[in-house]
Amino acid sequence: MTDVDQARQALGARLRELRIAAGMSGARLADFAGWPASKVSKIEHGRQLPTEQDLTDWCQLTDSDLALPDLIATVRNVNAAYLEWRRVIADGHAHRQRQSIELESVTRLVRGYDPLIPTGLLQTRDYAEAILSRCIEFAGGANDLAEAVEMRMRRQSVLRDGVHRFHFLIGEPALYTGVGDDSVRRAQLEHLLDLMTLTRVVIGIVPKTAEFLYTTTNFVIYDRRRVHVETVTAQLTITQPGELVQYERTFTALTERALYGDHARTMIRTAAEHSSTP
Repeated sequence: MTDVDQARQALGARLRELRIAAGMSGARLADFAGWPASKVSKIEHGRQLPTEQDLTDWCQLTDSDLALPDLIATVRNVNAAYLEWRRVIADGHAHRQRQSIELESVTRLVRGYDPLIPTGLLQTRDYAEAILSRCIEFAGGANDLAEAVEMRMRRQSVLRDGVHRFHFLIGEPALYTGVGDDSVRRAQLEHLLDLMTLTRVVIGIVPKTAEFLYTTTNFVIYDRRRVHVETVTAQLTITQPGELVQYERTFTALTERALYGDHARTMIRTAAEHSSTP
């Protein structure tokens, strides 16, 4: 199930709450709205996304007009959020890196979590090349590896220029993920230690023994305006205020589970020693 599926189900559950609070059956609501009898059930179970007119009718019939603006914002967010990877990479992986440069240049605070690999802004050239090479092989699109790597390296200037601030959380398993050979992984880990000396960059490691929080994928929060989430088949752009709050809550909870400073450095050095072991 993708985040979009979950968003549809959450929207349906909210609409069901409004209907029940109004003391109205699904069949009665459908009859008053002039809909097929099955439409209410499909919407409430997330199998059909309502239109804005559907939401307007629903709120009028359940006397819940005050809920309408937030419901409409949710539907617009779901419609805009789902971008198939083939659309994202249609102009090449380098183009996507350029889009990231533009977004990061106007963002004051970038916060991100990744359970499997250090995020792109923290990657060495060799590590980035190995990651992007696998992405091109798996997802397809233009084979513009060299340019894509160069763009990813250019993105990293924001770590040292301007007034940007960064707070990244990395899952401990990401320190051991097989990317490239041992020398590539070891150099990546040493690079993380170097980046931890930058005053504007905070890096925390979420231990593999940390208490379970919730099913969490990678995500990046740009100020308090939007969140990007990458799934196997899509990039989601989250802008709905209620969902942004949830990602803020998730990031805060993960920071409480993360280790910083010397504790984080010890974990990274231990992983580096593991990469050096024959």
